Amino acid sequence: MKKRSLKDLLYEQVARIGKAVSSPKRLELLELLAQGEKTVEMLATELSADVKLTSAHLKALRDARLVTSRRDGKYVVYRLTGADVAGLWVTLRQVAEEHLLELRLALDQMVADPVRLASVGREELLAQARRGDVIVIDVRPQAEYEVAHLPFARSMPVAEIEKRLSELPTDKEIVAYCRGPFCLLSDEAVALLGARGYRIGKILDGVSEWQAAGLPLQTSA
Repeated sequence: MKKRSLKDLLYEQVARIGKAVSSPKRLELLELLAQGEKTVEMLATELSADVKLTSAHLKALRDARLVTSRRDGKYVVYRLTGADVAGLWVTLRQVAEEHLLELRLALDQMVADPVRLASVGREELLAQARRGDVIVIDVRPQAEYEVAHLPFARSMPVAEIEKRLSELPTDKEIVAYCRGPFCLLSDEAVALLGARGYRIGKILDGVSEWQAAGLPLQTSA
């Protein structure tokens, strides 16, 4: 009986993680926090939820030791407790994509124009960006870019693209990325630049996917 009780306790502790990530909003919070620290207010805006509900979801994640917080003046700032938590989100999503037809169909709907998906692999994209054959743009907010970004990528938040068109060459292919497969920022960039005659594609990877694949990231000094 003692051994059975111990086994039950072990599984119960692991189940705390499963319980914490059983909410769609909490999974989205993990994805957002994988981009860097954010205040409760910033997270609430991204979730299209009120601060009280967002705080309740964050508490559930904190109770499972997946996130931690610090106070910065009147604000509470949250972050992931480790890179492995971002990896957990990537793994969960990949398993879901492999086994859930409904998710694959929903992802197909998100990609407005599949032709705009860059067909190049990660290693080759890295080599092309290093040589300057393609221009990789990070269309997330600047603060997220500074935390970590793909090597040789330029920061160009989607809200600033129209004002910064002169920075983009017209004779090279441009590849955009944002927070990962569920992020729509890169779709906005593809539509905007494509309408202006740029050769533009996107990749589904974000920094979490890149890191999970064992590839290098860069940070802004």
